[in-house]
Amino acid sequence: MAIPVSLIEEATVWRRELHALPELGYQEHHTSRRVAEQLRTFGLQVHTGLAGTGVVGTLENGPGPTIGFRADMDALPITELGDAAWRSTRPGVMHACGHDGHTAMLLAAAKYLSQTRRFSGTVHFVFQPAEENLGGARKMVADGLFELFPMDAIYALHNWPGLPIGHIAVNSGAMMASLDAFEITLRGRSCHAAMPENGADPIVAAAQLILALQTIPARRLSPLASAVVSITQINGGEAINVIPENVVLRGTLRCLQGEVRSKVRKMIDEFVTTFTGPLGIEGSIDYLTDYPVTKNNAEQAQKVRDCALTLLPEQQVHWEVSPSMASEDFACMLEACPGAYFWIGADGATPSRPLHNAHYDFNDGLIGDGIALWTTLAERLLPLPASSGPAL
Repeated sequence: MAIPVSLIEEATVWRRELHALPELGYQEHHTSRRVAEQLRTFGLQVHTGLAGTGVVGTLENGPGPTIGFRADMDALPITELGDAAWRSTRPGVMHACGHDGHTAMLLAAAKYLSQTRRFSGTVHFVFQPAEENLGGARKMVADGLFELFPMDAIYALHNWPGLPIGHIAVNSGAMMASLDAFEITLRGRSCHAAMPENGADPIVAAAQLILALQTIPARRLSPLASAVVSITQINGGEAINVIPENVVLRGTLRCLQGEVRSKVRKMIDEFVTTFTGPLGIEGSIDYLTDYPVTKNNAEQAQKVRDCALTLLPEQQVHWEVSPSMASEDFACMLEACPGAYFWIGADGATPSRPLHNAHYDFNDGLIGDGIALWTTLAERLLPLPASSGPAL
């Protein structure tokens, strides 16, 4: 499929505008307004306000199935270190994951399909806030996304550093790991650092607990099970000569199987509440964020693969690749509706910087690929009556 160069150039302008004006989760007010304005100019029905700043644009074109395409809109609390002309103008906030590109590509696909209308059915273009750790997908579902906009299936993509431009990867099952972000509080008894016997030291308990938690994936699980336990923050103490009263640890658990996730959560809870007891420390844990495994439905994943094979050589369509231990809250939409999540290559002649890197910038060279994938997927899943293409 040949996407007009003028549309790719327009989408590039949109992408760079969004990059320069990044917004954190649930604060995507400018982005949400711009998305809604553009969708209205394309003639779509527009609904705003789901999950606060979410936007859904609906394009109807005759009878047929109904599908959803989703893009994320939020940025990250990172200070951008790149020097592009369109770099972030907002200190401490940047699009370090490519959501600016995802939004621009889906907008361009909506414009293209609104003009060509080579499909029969309905497409809902879902622009989601707060993907980064804040559960925007779950909030959209809770606010009635699939009741207000019933769908036979929903799809999402993500640019993927490490995969060359012109390539796509999709699995029939897990694509991304579950995420449980947690906060552990260790309550001790403060005292003079020179007289530790008069207190209960949560610093020592924290050190031992951190090491003990690493025995879960290393010694408590089968080597064939996938789990990563990471402590990423330690906060405690005010004076150099005082053993503090409390220490707070924060971290994440990632798993690829639901049963492994349940087992590891139980073991973490046991370590926190019982391991520190002999040290005179009381431990408790609160879970801050939880996303399930991003697990594709096999039928919809196969449809993505079949679509990609109409656009790309077989060697550029990767099937059943190793899942990522990173997480994605699109998983919450997949719990409520069949669908598939896939990756499109981001590496050009120079490899892309990693996602969430302060030097990262979305590779505009893949914008045409993203538009082509979305529009071809819509035309194949929603064929015109005379079409011999597969139905959803």
